[in-house]
Amino acid sequence: MVNHQTVGDRAAHLSPEDLAALRENLHEQRLFRQDQLRRIAAAPRAEELLGRRSAAQAEVQVKLAASARMVLADVEAALQRMADGSYGTCHLCRRAIEDERLTIVPQARYCARCQQVREAGR
Repeated sequence: MVNHQTVGDRAAHLSPEDLAALRENLHEQRLFRQDQLRRIAAAPRAEELLGRRSAAQAEVQVKLAASARMVLADVEAALQRMADGSYGTCHLCRRAIEDERLTIVPQARYCARCQQVREAGR
């Protein structure tokens, strides 16, 4: 990844091409999660009609839907950060989030170090 810095740009460590690729990835994730939620919402009705829905299946569906909603919210928040210019900045230490981390987890809110600190505190 090429580093292009501009004054006042919090995502200055990311090139315009890098940002475009990350934005596209986030849009794809958004579509995937929206589709996943539609499928989860439709699945119980078909299973209930057939009388095959078990309590365990219902619990799995609820957990899958909750996870999909959480990821979708993270994706939407990352797209908003891109729009307002704060994308790529750690919410805790305010340093740039590593390019490699953003490539793997484009919705990341924290740098790797701060993410470890947050997870250790749970």
